Amino acid sequence: MILFESIRWKNFLSTGDQWTELDLQSHNSTLIVGENGAGKSTLLDALCFVLFNKPFRKITKSQLVNSINEKGTKVEVRFSIGKEEYRVFRGIKPNAFEVYKNNKLVDQDAAAKDTQKYLEQSVLKLNFKSFTQVVILGSSTFVPFMQLSAPHRREVIEDLLDINIFSSMNSLLKDRIRDAQTQSRDCDHMLTMHSQRVSAQEKLLGQLREVNQNRQEEKQKKYDDNLATMQDVYKQKSNLANEISNIVSSMGDYESAAKTLSTLRQGQSDKKSELKLISKELKFYQEHDECPTCQQFIDKDFKFAMVGNKTGKGKALAEEIVQFNSDIKEATSIVSAISEQSMKLKELNSDLSAIERDYVRLEFENLRIQDEIIKLQQSTPNIDQEEEHLFSLQKDYNITKDDCAEVSRTLDEYQVVSNLLKDSGIKSQIIKKYVPIFNSLINKYLQSMDFFVNFTLDEEFNEVIKSRFRDEFSYASFSEGEKQKIDLALLFTWREVARMKNSVATNLLILDEVFDSSLDTSGTNELLQILRSLGNNTNVFVISHKGEILVDKFLRTVKFEKINDFSKMSDDS
Repeated sequence: MILFESIRWKNFLSTGDQWTELDLQSHNSTLIVGENGAGKSTLLDALCFVLFNKPFRKITKSQLVNSINEKGTKVEVRFSIGKEEYRVFRGIKPNAFEVYKNNKLVDQDAAAKDTQKYLEQSVLKLNFKSFTQVVILGSSTFVPFMQLSAPHRREVIEDLLDINIFSSMNSLLKDRIRDAQTQSRDCDHMLTMHSQRVSAQEKLLGQLREVNQNRQEEKQKKYDDNLATMQDVYKQKSNLANEISNIVSSMGDYESAAKTLSTLRQGQSDKKSELKLISKELKFYQEHDECPTCQQFIDKDFKFAMVGNKTGKGKALAEEIVQFNSDIKEATSIVSAISEQSMKLKELNSDLSAIERDYVRLEFENLRIQDEIIKLQQSTPNIDQEEEHLFSLQKDYNITKDDCAEVSRTLDEYQVVSNLLKDSGIKSQIIKKYVPIFNSLINKYLQSMDFFVNFTLDEEFNEVIKSRFRDEFSYASFSEGEKQKIDLALLFTWREVARMKNSVATNLLILDEVFDSSLDTSGTNELLQILRSLGNNTNVFVISHKGEILVDKFLRTVKFEKINDFSKMSDDS
């Protein structure tokens, strides 16, 4: 637990060249009052500046220097962690940053950035965001937990649960993985190079060993096998040629058959058109007794004769069309048969071409084998010397292979550990166990402030807020007073979790104008009751304009006022 003991500053903001010192541990509750601009919130900026090199409010570092004296800005804080005593000093004009542990200056050979990293990660074990979530609740520039982005929410929770060590380990592991990957790439290159050398030497030895008689006999056997295969291929070629010849001799004329089919279809179409015309005329005589054009009466005998004539012609045409259908069907069958034979002929010709290529390939291969046999008979290399060189190359290759296997195993182990150190790994399991505790504490504090909603954070730190009637709300949908209660509940929850984990637990709690903002009288009393329940291990500092209302609620009152353009502090306890 971090026990803040005291802080002092000078030439800081509106404070002059005299030290302003505030005891942070002597009283459990302290009220800080003063007019606007008197310097009430200087404590927040001084504390954040000395610890994290940035003020709490949105002020540039140059604006922290007293505008009258324009130099000599100094801030110093003292705190203890267990048996270790710390003192942190930071200044501007001149710039200074010193960390003392048990009155011994921490290594100043390191860069200021490294010292700051040591202070945050090894001593405080929290950063600016986590510190302001656990120690400070402000009304202006402070960003409540609910308004932080998901990554920043996770960062705060990891600090609280003291699991950011896994993030640090993951960062270090990434460096090792990069180094291992570089070694792996180098290994791949070296293995490829050694493998190529061995392969080249083996190829050379293979060529040399082909001089012996066994190799010549092997090639001769291959030659003889190729001759036997060529005979088989020749037989296959003859059979295919005969089959192609038979198909060609039996296959009809495709163009003639197709032309006949086209002629039949055209004749059928003409007959259908003629039948359609006769049907139209027959319908006319059947439906009309007089001519619609000249209005003359159609003689019944004439009409009867015309109907009989058209009917006869129609029957004759129908019979012809039926015959056409039969002829077309037969012609179509002939064309299909010829087409199928043509396709089969193409397949056979393709097979014949493939067989001919195989035959030619075997001929060329035998020619090559004959040349190789001649070369083997004429070559007499020194094989023993080359075998010794091959043995040396294989030994180098095996050594490199073993070394690379070890690098590969290391890289695999790093990948396994990397999966464990990711947000979805060990940290996720730890957070999963604490989320119910978070939710229980948050709702406990909300209920103690008479705010009866069901507030739930999921494992990704997204909130779900439901009323007693199970209506679902978001943080933004509440009034400013209700938001204030949620922010307070979260602040107290984080402090309680920090106390349970003893991770970033601290005695210090600073509320900046919280009582002046959106809390009503009832909310103010409920908050005071919660503050009193925090126990003797907590030193509460409340910055407020409502001194006359709150003064009797606190054990100590510290007043800031402007005197001759400088901020002065007085202790009225």
